[in-house]
Amino acid sequence: MIRSRRRPARLVALTATATALALTAAACGGGGSDGGSSGASAAPSAAGPVPAQYDLKAAGCPSTIVLQTDWNPESEHGGQYHLLGPNPKIDAGAKSVTGELVAHGGVDTGVKLEIRAGGPAVGFQTVTSQLYKDSNITLGYLGTDEQIALSKTQPTVAVLAGLEKSPQIIGWSPDKHPDWKTIADIGKTDTKVLYFQGASYMDYFTGSGILKKSQVDGSYDGTPTNFVASGGTYAVQGFATSEPYTWEHEVRSWNKPLKYQLIADAGFNFYQQAIGVRKDKLAALGPCLTKLVPIMQQSIVDFMGNPDATNKLILELVDKYNNGWVYSDGVATYAVSTMKSLGIVGNGSNSTLGDFDDARLQKLIEILDPIYQAQNKPILAGLKPSDLVDSSFLDTKIGLGS
Repeated sequence: MIRSRRRPARLVALTATATALALTAAACGGGGSDGGSSGASAAPSAAGPVPAQYDLKAAGCPSTIVLQTDWNPESEHGGQYHLLGPNPKIDAGAKSVTGELVAHGGVDTGVKLEIRAGGPAVGFQTVTSQLYKDSNITLGYLGTDEQIALSKTQPTVAVLAGLEKSPQIIGWSPDKHPDWKTIADIGKTDTKVLYFQGASYMDYFTGSGILKKSQVDGSYDGTPTNFVASGGTYAVQGFATSEPYTWEHEVRSWNKPLKYQLIADAGFNFYQQAIGVRKDKLAALGPCLTKLVPIMQQSIVDFMGNPDATNKLILELVDKYNNGWVYSDGVATYAVSTMKSLGIVGNGSNSTLGDFDDARLQKLIEILDPIYQAQNKPILAGLKPSDLVDSSFLDTKIGLGS
Protein backbone atom coordinates (compact mmCIF):
# COMPACT_ATOMS: atom_id res chain seq x y z
CA MET A 1 0.00 0.00 0.00
CA ILE A 2 1.21 3.47 -0.86
CA ARG A 3 1.18 5.58 2.27
CA SER A 4 3.48 8.49 1.56
CA ARG A 5 0.68 11.04 1.60
CA ARG A 6 -1.16 9.80 4.68
CA ARG A 7 -1.07 11.78 7.90
CA PRO A 8 -2.89 9.72 10.55
CA ALA A 9 -0.80 11.29 13.26
CA ARG A 10 -2.83 14.32 13.84
CA LEU A 11 -5.71 12.11 14.89
CA VAL A 12 -3.45 10.57 17.46
CA ALA A 13 -2.29 14.03 18.42
CA LEU A 14 -5.58 14.60 20.15
CA THR A 15 -4.84 11.91 22.72
CA ALA A 16 -2.74 14.34 24.67
CA THR A 17 -3.14 12.54 27.95
CA ALA A 18 -1.73 9.39 26.42
CA THR A 19 1.19 11.14 24.80
CA ALA A 20 1.78 13.75 27.51
CA LEU A 21 1.84 16.41 24.81
CA ALA A 22 -0.40 19.43 25.22
CA LEU A 23 -1.39 21.05 21.97
CA THR A 24 -2.37 24.67 22.19
CA ALA A 25 -4.64 24.21 19.18
CA ALA A 26 -7.66 22.26 20.33
CA ALA A 27 -9.71 20.28 17.88
CA CYS A 28 -12.44 22.44 16.45
CA GLY A 29 -15.77 21.96 18.18
CA GLY A 30 -19.21 21.65 16.71
CA GLY A 31 -22.02 19.17 16.87
CA GLY A 32 -21.24 17.65 13.48
CA SER A 33 -24.82 18.02 12.26
CA ASP A 34 -25.62 18.45 8.60
CA GLY A 35 -26.41 21.84 7.23
CA GLY A 36 -25.44 24.63 4.94
CA SER A 37 -22.17 26.46 5.29
CA SER A 38 -22.29 30.00 6.52
CA GLY A 39 -19.13 30.81 4.58
CA ALA A 40 -18.84 30.73 0.82
CA SER A 41 -15.64 29.86 -0.97
CA ALA A 42 -16.45 31.73 -4.14
CA ALA A 43 -18.24 34.83 -5.32
CA PRO A 44 -22.02 34.61 -5.76
CA SER A 45 -23.14 32.86 -8.93
CA ALA A 46 -23.91 35.14 -11.83
CA ALA A 47 -27.49 35.18 -13.07
CA GLY A 48 -28.44 34.39 -16.65
CA PRO A 49 -27.33 31.76 -19.19
CA VAL A 50 -24.13 29.84 -18.55
CA PRO A 51 -21.36 31.00 -20.94
CA ALA A 52 -20.53 28.21 -23.38
CA GLN A 53 -16.94 27.86 -22.16
CA TYR A 54 -18.20 27.15 -18.63
CA ASP A 55 -21.28 25.05 -19.45
CA LEU A 56 -20.33 21.72 -17.92
CA LYS A 57 -23.87 20.38 -18.20
CA ALA A 58 -23.78 20.86 -21.98
CA ALA A 59 -20.35 19.22 -22.05
CA GLY A 60 -21.85 16.02 -20.71
CA CYS A 61 -20.41 16.21 -17.21
CA PRO A 62 -22.26 14.31 -14.47
CA SER A 63 -24.96 16.38 -12.77
CA THR A 64 -22.80 16.07 -9.64
CA ILE A 65 -19.05 15.80 -10.16
CA VAL A 66 -17.62 13.83 -7.23
CA LEU A 67 -14.02 14.48 -6.17
CA GLN A 68 -12.34 12.11 -3.71
CA THR A 69 -9.49 13.75 -1.77
CA ASP A 70 -6.69 12.00 0.07
CA TRP A 71 -7.10 13.61 3.49
CA ASN A 72 -9.15 15.89 5.69
CA PRO A 73 -9.86 19.42 4.41
CA GLU A 74 -6.70 21.54 4.33
CA SER A 75 -5.29 24.46 2.38
CA GLU A 76 -3.38 22.19 0.01
CA HIS A 77 -6.86 21.32 -1.32
CA GLY A 78 -7.87 24.98 -1.51
CA GLY A 79 -8.03 25.23 -5.29
CA GLN A 80 -10.70 22.53 -5.34
CA TYR A 81 -12.79 23.84 -2.41
CA HIS A 82 -12.65 27.24 -4.11
CA LEU A 83 -14.88 25.75 -6.83
CA LEU A 84 -17.83 25.51 -4.43
CA GLY A 85 -20.45 28.21 -4.75
CA PRO A 86 -22.27 29.96 -1.90
CA ASN A 87 -23.79 28.01 0.98
CA PRO A 88 -22.65 24.48 0.12
CA LYS A 89 -24.35 21.64 2.00
CA ILE A 90 -22.13 19.92 4.56
CA ASP A 91 -22.73 16.26 5.35
CA ALA A 92 -20.84 15.79 8.60
CA GLY A 93 -21.60 12.08 8.76
CA ALA A 94 -20.30 11.33 5.28
CA LYS A 95 -17.46 13.87 5.64
CA SER A 96 -18.41 15.54 2.38
CA VAL A 97 -19.57 18.91 1.10
CA THR A 98 -21.70 19.63 -1.98
CA GLY A 99 -22.46 22.88 -3.76
CA GLU A 100 -22.84 24.49 -7.14
CA LEU A 101 -19.63 24.18 -9.13
CA VAL A 102 -18.68 27.73 -10.06
CA ALA A 103 -16.06 28.99 -12.49
CA HIS A 104 -13.95 32.14 -12.31
CA GLY A 105 -15.98 35.06 -11.01
CA GLY A 106 -18.61 32.79 -9.47
CA VAL A 107 -20.18 31.76 -12.79
CA ASP A 108 -22.51 28.78 -12.37
CA THR A 109 -21.48 25.87 -14.59
CA GLY A 110 -24.82 24.03 -14.46
CA VAL A 111 -23.56 21.13 -12.33
CA LYS A 112 -22.78 20.47 -8.70
CA LEU A 113 -19.51 19.48 -7.05
CA GLU A 114 -19.23 17.04 -4.16
CA ILE A 115 -15.87 16.90 -2.37
CA ARG A 116 -15.27 13.89 -0.15
CA ALA A 117 -12.66 13.76 2.59
CA GLY A 118 -10.09 10.98 2.52
CA GLY A 119 -7.75 9.48 5.10
CA PRO A 120 -9.74 8.56 8.20
CA ALA A 121 -13.03 9.18 6.37
CA VAL A 122 -12.35 6.17 4.13
CA GLY A 123 -10.43 4.03 6.60
CA PHE A 124 -7.08 5.24 5.24
CA GLN A 125 -7.65 3.42 1.97
CA THR A 126 -6.01 4.73 -1.19
CA VAL A 127 -7.89 7.13 -3.41
CA THR A 128 -7.38 4.70 -6.28
CA SER A 129 -9.18 1.98 -4.38
CA GLN A 130 -12.09 4.37 -3.85
CA LEU A 131 -12.21 5.20 -7.58
CA TYR A 132 -12.49 1.51 -8.38
CA LYS A 133 -14.89 0.72 -5.54
CA ASP A 134 -17.41 3.52 -6.14
CA SER A 135 -18.35 4.28 -9.75
CA ASN A 136 -20.03 7.52 -8.64
CA ILE A 137 -16.62 9.09 -7.99
CA THR A 138 -15.61 11.14 -11.01
CA LEU A 139 -12.16 12.39 -10.00
CA GLY A 140 -9.61 11.57 -7.33
CA TYR A 141 -6.31 12.80 -5.92
CA LEU A 142 -3.44 10.69 -7.25
CA GLY A 143 0.26 10.41 -6.47
CA THR A 144 2.70 9.27 -9.13
CA ASP A 145 4.06 6.56 -6.83
CA GLU A 146 0.57 5.15 -6.33
CA GLN A 147 -0.18 5.37 -10.03
CA ILE A 148 2.98 3.45 -10.91
CA ALA A 149 2.44 0.84 -8.20
CA LEU A 150 -1.13 0.16 -9.35
CA SER A 151 -0.56 0.62 -13.08
CA LYS A 152 -1.15 -3.05 -13.78
CA THR A 153 -4.17 -3.68 -11.57
CA GLN A 154 -5.97 -0.34 -11.11
CA PRO A 155 -4.69 2.07 -13.79
CA THR A 156 -5.42 5.77 -13.51
CA VAL A 157 -4.63 8.85 -15.60
CA ALA A 158 -3.85 12.22 -14.05
CA VAL A 159 -5.16 15.24 -15.97
CA LEU A 160 -4.09 18.14 -13.72
CA ALA A 161 -1.11 18.55 -11.40
CA GLY A 162 -2.75 20.35 -8.49
CA LEU A 163 0.66 20.65 -6.82
CA GLU A 164 3.85 21.28 -8.78
CA LYS A 165 5.92 19.88 -5.92
CA SER A 166 5.07 17.53 -3.09
CA PRO A 167 5.14 19.31 0.29
CA GLN A 168 6.62 16.24 2.00
CA ILE A 169 9.83 16.83 3.93
CA ILE A 170 12.38 15.38 6.29
CA GLY A 171 12.83 17.84 9.15
CA TRP A 172 15.27 18.33 12.00
CA SER A 173 16.14 20.61 14.90
CA PRO A 174 18.53 23.38 13.82
CA ASP A 175 19.72 23.65 17.42
CA LYS A 176 20.75 20.00 17.56
CA HIS A 177 22.00 19.81 13.99
CA PRO A 178 23.16 23.27 12.91
CA ASP A 179 25.34 21.95 10.09
CA TRP A 180 22.61 20.05 8.24
CA LYS A 181 21.36 21.60 5.03
CA THR A 182 20.01 18.57 3.17
CA ILE A 183 18.63 15.07 3.71
CA ALA A 184 21.93 13.75 2.39
CA ASP A 185 23.66 15.42 5.36
CA ILE A 186 21.53 13.28 7.67
CA GLY A 187 22.75 10.17 5.84
CA LYS A 188 26.34 11.06 6.67
CA THR A 189 25.48 10.39 10.31
CA ASP A 190 23.76 7.56 12.18
CA THR A 191 20.88 9.76 13.33
CA LYS A 192 17.51 8.02 13.51
CA VAL A 193 14.99 9.18 10.89
CA LEU A 194 11.34 8.69 11.82
CA TYR A 195 8.96 8.02 8.94
CA PHE A 196 5.66 6.35 8.16
CA GLN A 197 6.18 2.69 7.23
CA GLY A 198 5.54 1.90 3.57
CA ALA A 199 6.55 5.28 2.09
CA SER A 200 8.06 4.67 -1.32
CA TYR A 201 10.35 7.70 -1.10
CA MET A 202 12.18 6.07 1.81
CA ASP A 203 12.87 2.97 -0.28
CA TYR A 204 14.47 5.32 -2.79
CA PHE A 205 16.54 7.13 -0.16
CA THR A 206 17.87 3.92 1.37
CA GLY A 207 18.32 2.16 -1.97
CA SER A 208 20.31 5.05 -3.44
CA GLY A 209 22.46 5.51 -0.32
CA ILE A 210 21.10 8.95 0.59
CA LEU A 211 20.09 7.44 3.93
CA LYS A 212 21.21 4.22 5.60
CA LYS A 213 18.73 1.38 6.10
CA SER A 214 20.07 1.06 9.63
CA GLN A 215 19.04 4.61 10.57
CA VAL A 216 15.46 4.78 9.31
CA ASP A 217 12.61 3.96 11.67
CA GLY A 218 9.17 3.27 10.22
CA SER A 219 7.35 3.53 13.55
CA TYR A 220 6.42 7.19 13.11
CA ASP A 221 2.73 7.76 13.87
CA GLY A 222 2.65 11.45 12.99
CA THR A 223 2.71 12.78 16.54
CA PRO A 224 5.70 14.72 17.92
CA THR A 225 6.03 12.23 20.81
CA ASN A 226 9.21 10.33 19.90
CA PHE A 227 10.87 13.33 18.28
CA VAL A 228 10.31 15.45 21.38
CA ALA A 229 11.39 12.60 23.66
CA SER A 230 14.68 12.49 21.77
CA GLY A 231 15.22 16.15 22.57
CA GLY A 232 15.20 16.88 18.87
CA THR A 233 18.05 14.49 18.19
CA TYR A 234 16.03 12.50 15.65
CA ALA A 235 15.02 13.62 12.17
CA VAL A 236 11.38 13.22 11.18
CA GLN A 237 9.13 13.20 8.13
CA GLY A 238 6.43 15.82 7.75
CA PHE A 239 4.88 18.37 5.41
CA ALA A 240 6.40 21.77 4.70
CA THR A 241 2.89 23.22 4.78
CA SER A 242 2.16 22.04 8.31
CA GLU A 243 4.65 20.67 10.85
CA PRO A 244 7.19 23.53 10.74
CA TYR A 245 4.37 25.86 11.81
CA THR A 246 2.34 23.64 14.12
CA TRP A 247 5.29 22.20 15.99
CA GLU A 248 6.78 25.64 16.59
CA HIS A 249 3.54 27.43 17.47
CA GLU A 250 1.00 24.82 18.58
CA VAL A 251 2.94 22.00 20.24
CA ARG A 252 3.83 23.22 23.72
CA SER A 253 6.30 20.43 24.33
CA TRP A 254 8.43 21.61 21.39
CA ASN A 255 7.68 25.25 20.45
CA LYS A 256 10.90 25.59 18.49
CA PRO A 257 11.75 25.86 14.80
CA LEU A 258 12.24 22.94 12.44
CA LYS A 259 14.53 23.05 9.44
CA TYR A 260 13.88 20.73 6.53
CA GLN A 261 14.42 19.74 2.93
CA LEU A 262 11.65 18.85 0.53
CA ILE A 263 11.75 15.22 -0.56
CA ALA A 264 11.25 16.54 -4.09
CA ASP A 265 14.52 18.48 -3.86
CA ALA A 266 16.35 15.36 -2.64
CA GLY A 267 15.65 13.36 -5.80
CA PHE A 268 12.16 11.91 -5.32
CA ASN A 269 10.19 14.48 -7.28
CA PHE A 270 6.79 12.83 -7.60
CA TYR A 271 3.46 14.51 -8.30
CA GLN A 272 1.21 14.51 -5.25
CA GLN A 273 -2.50 15.33 -5.22
CA ALA A 274 -2.67 15.28 -8.99
CA ILE A 275 -6.28 15.12 -10.11
CA GLY A 276 -7.19 12.18 -12.27
CA VAL A 277 -9.63 9.49 -13.35
CA ARG A 278 -9.83 5.77 -13.84
CA LYS A 279 -8.17 4.92 -17.14
CA ASP A 280 -11.23 3.07 -18.40
CA LYS A 281 -13.36 6.21 -17.88
CA LEU A 282 -11.03 8.69 -19.58
CA ALA A 283 -12.53 8.51 -23.07
CA ALA A 284 -16.12 8.90 -21.88
CA LEU A 285 -15.20 11.82 -19.63
CA GLY A 286 -13.14 13.52 -22.34
CA PRO A 287 -15.73 16.15 -23.43
CA CYS A 288 -16.40 17.03 -19.79
CA LEU A 289 -12.70 17.25 -18.92
CA THR A 290 -12.06 19.54 -21.88
CA LYS A 291 -14.12 22.24 -20.16
CA LEU A 292 -13.69 21.21 -16.53
CA VAL A 293 -9.88 21.07 -16.31
CA PRO A 294 -9.30 24.72 -17.34
CA ILE A 295 -11.94 25.76 -14.80
CA MET A 296 -10.02 23.82 -12.15
CA GLN A 297 -6.73 25.36 -13.24
CA GLN A 298 -8.15 28.85 -12.88
CA SER A 299 -9.66 28.00 -9.50
CA ILE A 300 -6.20 27.13 -8.15
CA VAL A 301 -4.88 30.46 -9.45
CA ASP A 302 -7.81 32.30 -7.87
CA PHE A 303 -7.41 30.54 -4.54
CA MET A 304 -3.71 31.31 -4.35
CA GLY A 305 -4.46 34.97 -5.03
CA ASN A 306 -7.33 35.26 -2.56
CA PRO A 307 -7.51 32.30 -0.15
CA ASP A 308 -9.32 33.78 2.85
CA ALA A 309 -12.93 32.81 2.10
CA THR A 310 -11.98 29.31 1.03
CA ASN A 311 -9.77 28.79 4.08
CA LYS A 312 -12.74 29.88 6.19
CA LEU A 313 -14.82 27.14 4.55
CA ILE A 314 -12.04 24.59 5.08
CA LEU A 315 -11.92 25.45 8.78
CA GLU A 316 -15.71 25.17 8.99
CA LEU A 317 -15.55 21.72 7.40
CA VAL A 318 -12.90 20.62 9.89
CA ASP A 319 -15.19 21.86 12.66
CA LYS A 320 -18.29 20.07 11.34
CA TYR A 321 -16.51 16.82 10.48
CA ASN A 322 -15.12 16.77 14.04
CA ASN A 323 -13.00 13.63 13.58
CA GLY A 324 -9.90 14.69 15.49
CA TRP A 325 -8.18 16.60 12.70
CA VAL A 326 -6.44 19.61 14.25
CA TYR A 327 -6.30 22.55 11.85
CA SER A 328 -6.09 26.22 12.73
CA ASP A 329 -6.38 29.50 10.90
CA GLY A 330 -2.68 30.04 11.54
CA VAL A 331 -1.58 26.86 9.80
CA ALA A 332 -4.03 27.45 6.92
CA THR A 333 -2.51 30.86 6.28
CA TYR A 334 1.01 29.47 6.68
CA ALA A 335 0.26 26.67 4.21
CA VAL A 336 -0.70 29.10 1.45
CA SER A 337 2.35 31.31 1.96
CA THR A 338 4.60 28.24 2.00
CA MET A 339 3.07 26.83 -1.16
CA LYS A 340 3.85 30.14 -2.85
CA SER A 341 7.38 30.57 -1.52
CA LEU A 342 8.53 27.00 -2.22
CA GLY A 343 6.78 26.59 -5.56
CA ILE A 344 4.61 23.78 -4.21
CA VAL A 345 1.87 25.39 -6.27
CA GLY A 346 3.41 26.89 -9.38
CA ASN A 347 3.98 26.81 -13.11
CA GLY A 348 7.10 24.69 -13.11
CA SER A 349 9.52 25.40 -15.94
CA ASN A 350 6.96 27.16 -18.16
CA SER A 351 3.98 29.49 -17.81
CA THR A 352 1.30 26.79 -17.43
CA LEU A 353 -0.13 25.66 -14.11
CA GLY A 354 -0.93 21.99 -13.80
CA ASP A 355 0.99 20.34 -16.61
CA PHE A 356 3.29 17.33 -16.31
CA ASP A 357 6.96 16.84 -17.15
CA ASP A 358 7.52 13.57 -19.05
CA ALA A 359 11.23 13.41 -18.16
CA ARG A 360 10.36 13.73 -14.48
CA LEU A 361 7.76 10.97 -14.79
CA GLN A 362 10.16 8.70 -16.66
CA LYS A 363 12.74 9.09 -13.91
CA LEU A 364 10.15 8.11 -11.32
CA ILE A 365 9.23 5.01 -13.32
CA GLU A 366 12.91 4.04 -13.42
CA ILE A 367 13.25 4.65 -9.67
CA LEU A 368 10.13 2.79 -8.62
CA ASP A 369 10.07 -0.16 -11.02
CA PRO A 370 12.91 -2.07 -9.28
CA ILE A 371 11.54 -1.14 -5.85
CA TYR A 372 8.14 -2.64 -6.62
CA GLN A 373 9.69 -5.63 -8.40
CA ALA A 374 11.65 -6.38 -5.23
CA GLN A 375 8.39 -6.20 -3.27
CA ASN A 376 6.84 -8.71 -5.71
CA LYS A 377 4.46 -6.03 -6.97
CA PRO A 378 5.31 -5.79 -10.67
CA ILE A 379 4.10 -2.71 -12.53
CA LEU A 380 2.65 -2.58 -16.03
CA ALA A 381 5.25 -3.85 -18.50
CA GLY A 382 6.68 -1.08 -20.66
CA LEU A 383 5.00 1.63 -18.57
CA LYS A 384 5.41 5.09 -20.12
CA PRO A 385 4.62 8.61 -18.88
CA SER A 386 1.75 8.76 -21.38
CA ASP A 387 0.14 5.84 -19.53
CA LEU A 388 0.04 7.91 -16.35
CA VAL A 389 -0.92 11.44 -17.45
CA ASP A 390 -2.83 13.32 -20.13
CA SER A 391 -2.11 17.05 -20.38
CA SER A 392 -4.33 17.60 -23.40
CA PHE A 393 -7.22 19.04 -21.38
CA LEU A 394 -5.15 21.87 -19.90
CA ASP A 395 -5.35 25.48 -21.05
CA THR A 396 -1.67 26.33 -21.54
CA LYS A 397 -2.43 30.04 -21.08
CA ILE A 398 -3.57 29.60 -17.46
CA GLY A 399 -0.82 29.95 -14.86
CA LEU A 400 0.17 31.83 -11.75
CA GLY A 401 1.01 35.39 -12.70
CA SER A 402 -0.81 35.20 -16.02
